Amino acid sequence: MSNEKKKRRSPCPLACSLDLIGDKWTLLIIRDLHLGRSRFKELASSPESPPTNILTERLKRLSSSGMIRQVPSSDGTKHRAYELTEKGQELLPVLRELRDWGLKWIADTEAFLCKAD
Repeated sequence: MSNEKKKRRSPCPLACSLDLIGDKWTLLIIRDLHLGRSRFKELASSPESPPTNILTERLKRLSSSGMIRQVPSSDGTKHRAYELTEKGQELLPVLRELRDWGLKWIADTEAFLCKAD
């Protein structure tokens, strides 16, 4: 039995998905990568201000799960950047649905941090 299977609460795909992306930071990191933020410093300066230790841990988790990958920075410096993989991009419809739900049902929300479809 693999380590990943041992850590699962159940074989339910919803439970397994929530174990990976169900905390309060991970989907915001996915959102920010989709919006073009790619370097650690840019992700840390997100409007929600994720603590750097949590951001570091989430980036490692997303990378080890194959949802993001490290790439050379576009400015040519030694700094690394992050980008969504195909697996990570497949979450974008989920983010759009959550955005739309929030706009409909939660008062005083705005979609200024989300790309239009």
